[in-house]
This record gives sequence, structure tokens and C-alpha cells, in this order.
Amino acid sequence: MSADPAAGASDSDAADEAVADAGDGEVTSEEAPREEASDDSDEESAPARKFPAPEEESTVDEHGYEWFVLKVTSNREKTVKKSLEKRIRREGLEEDFGEIVIPTQKVVDPKGGKKRVIEQKLFPGYMMIQMKLNDDSWYLVRDTTGVGGFTGSSGSFTSADDRPAAMRPDEVARMLGTGEEAEGEEAEPAKVQIDLPIGETVKIKEGPFETFEGTVEAIDELHGKVTVLIEIFGSPRPTEFEYWQVEKV
Repeated sequence: MSADPAAGASDSDAADEAVADAGDGEVTSEEAPREEASDDSDEESAPARKFPAPEEESTVDEHGYEWFVLKVTSNREKTVKKSLEKRIRREGLEEDFGEIVIPTQKVVDPKGGKKRVIEQKLFPGYMMIQMKLNDDSWYLVRDTTGVGGFTGSSGSFTSADDRPAAMRPDEVARMLGTGEEAEGEEAEPAKVQIDLPIGETVKIKEGPFETFEGTVEAIDELHGKVTVLIEIFGSPRPTEFEYWQVEKV
């Protein structure tokens, strides 16, 4: 039996229409966007980050470090600092840490009747640490004896998901004395805080005029000197003393 040419043509037309409809419709599985599937796969396989990125990118310097404030055992700041430095070297995490600073200021210590310039802690029980915040650095700081935690509302060690609050650049510059105002200036000499108002009656407690009394005429905090008006041979004379040589009556 011979094939009907009309029927063959009809079947061919129907096949062509089916192919055309498939091309106008949704993309076939072979043509599906592979990039989207790849992205989804990457997102699922990427490890979850323990610490979110800092809210202010400006707290991160060009080397990836940030400054944080640690609460440590008071009067043991130097010991804690040495412990941190030792553990950083032992764990091989030098790349994750920068400086560790105990903020201090220079003051004059009058003990023993001699003027000595010493460094006094600005904030007892606190220190600054420069670091790249990640799992390894966080755990190292957390496990160091004497460290109580990071300062800031999210700076405790109760949850690894809390990101400590980093210091702003202007805060760091002020604490380290590296701000624009400090650049190019010499370090200011330590001043002596002399609690003696002008006109105060004082007594000389040391030196050739010991037990003499007089009134304060001038004060030089920069050099720690006090000028006292005392009576010598019946006449009042301004005489300069070290601040520790006089005391209130």
C-alpha cells in the first residue's frame, strides 16, 4: 500500500510547528542558566563566617587591622600584655596581630623628696590591641589569662557571634598621640600638679629655710617650682623652692 503524500506533508508540518513552539517557550534543560546554579552551589558550600564584617569599613586600616579595647585584670596590665605577645609567637599568629598598647601619661612622682618623671596608666584595667578579627585571633585573646573581654555592647565572650566594637580612627589617633595636631610637635614635658593657690600660707619643710612660713606668690608647674614670699632679715623676699619643699600650714 502506497503512502499518502498529503499525510506525510501534514506530519512534517506538525513536527516543524512543535519545534517552533519549543523554541518560543521555556529554555530546555540543556540551555538552562548554569551560572545561577553555580552561584547557588557556591553559597551553599561557602563556610559560615563567625564574625560579620565591621559596620564601619573606616575602622579597618590598609593592612586589614582594627583597634579594640580589652578589659584586663587591674594592676596586671603589663603581665597580660606579655602573655598575649608570648602566645601570639607560640601560635604563629604574628600576621593577625599588630601593636598592643597600655595607654600612659608622664607625671612627676614626688616620693623621696626627688622629682622623678614616671609613666602612669591612663585607664587602669584596660589596654588597646591591634588585630585582624577572625576565629584564631579571637580564641587566642579569649583564652589568655587576665583578659576579661572586649569593651563595647557586643564585646563579651558569651557568644562567638557577637562582634566586638572597634575603635574609630580619631579615637586611636587621640589615644596614641598620632593625630594631626600632634604631628610635627615635640612631646610636651610632664607637668607637676601643684595644689597651692596664690596667696596660700605655706611652711618650708626642707632646706636652709626649714620651718619658715610665707605666702605663695607664684607657681611654675612646668618646672615644679613654687615662689614663696618669706621674711628674711626683717624684709619680705620672694624665694623659689621645689614644690615638694613646701606644705600647707
